[in-house]
Amino acid sequence: MMNGRDMSFSLWLDFIERDYLKNGFQQLLDEGIVTGATSNPSIFANAIINSPAYREQLKSLQGKTPKEKYEALAIEDIKTSAKMLRPLYNENRDGYVSIEVDPSLYNNSKETIREAKRLFKAINEPNVMIKIPATEAGYEAMEELMADGISINATLIFSPKQAKESFRAMTKGIAKGERDGSCKVEGVISVFVSRFDRLLDSKLESHGITPHKTGIYNSAKIYNMVERNKISNIRTLFASTSVKDNSLPKDYYITELTAPNSINTAPLDTIRAYLKTDNYSEALPIEDTLIDEYFIKLEDSGLNMEQIYNKLLYDGLKAFEESFNGMLEALK
Repeated sequence: MMNGRDMSFSLWLDFIERDYLKNGFQQLLDEGIVTGATSNPSIFANAIINSPAYREQLKSLQGKTPKEKYEALAIEDIKTSAKMLRPLYNENRDGYVSIEVDPSLYNNSKETIREAKRLFKAINEPNVMIKIPATEAGYEAMEELMADGISINATLIFSPKQAKESFRAMTKGIAKGERDGSCKVEGVISVFVSRFDRLLDSKLESHGITPHKTGIYNSAKIYNMVERNKISNIRTLFASTSVKDNSLPKDYYITELTAPNSINTAPLDTIRAYLKTDNYSEALPIEDTLIDEYFIKLEDSGLNMEQIYNKLLYDGLKAFEESFNGMLEALK
């Protein structure tokens, strides 16, 4: 079985749940398999609603609002994760865990900044990344927060334009922070992968185009952009990497996106499947000309990529907001 330290990229766990933090996460760290963790509103909603591990703390939170209850639960889990990951962070081997701001704030930069600072202060660990959706309001928030020394995970990125705007905001924030003498800060450009293929594959097959490739080529395009403009503390992160098509290997979106200086965040079963493969080969970079040819082929087949990017972003924002609101409803 592959040891995580033999990999040229970083593998992070896209899953946080209290029982697992107590009973399995440390082993992944000790074996050098993962070097970070990510969460999102859907992950927390599923954990809090379905896991009995939160019932005892919830009893002590009676009289609080649903959002206050959620934040108390989430902050404890993120703080626990951050402390477990701190040795890696201290050795400059990642060691980050992320928490997302309330997804309903995606259009409000001031409230996003306010909530991000409040959460970061409440968790009180330096190796926490605040997840900010890549929207117009989000770019403004990313710049200010990174200037303040808060590391950022720019999330729900589908289009190269979103990636460029996030990268630009991060570089500005890092530059301001360095001038002001702020502490170590890092950013990740979190590209969502599998949702392209779920949306497009049946249509592509009807046009004789090989399925399961759009998410890969789009991610490769963004990866090339980030690497071309290399800044040591901004990396590409590949997210939404679990497969929904049973004809694909479970580790498909890890194997097809192995790339130096990148991060892949994946659910536990996807990571386990990957570790069984002993696959050391790098799949990226892919040449820009090949990527461009692929997207020209899609456009020639009647697909409008701008419309697809916009739809995926809208659907992603909506899905996170619905998960978050459903959890708050359950916590009433």
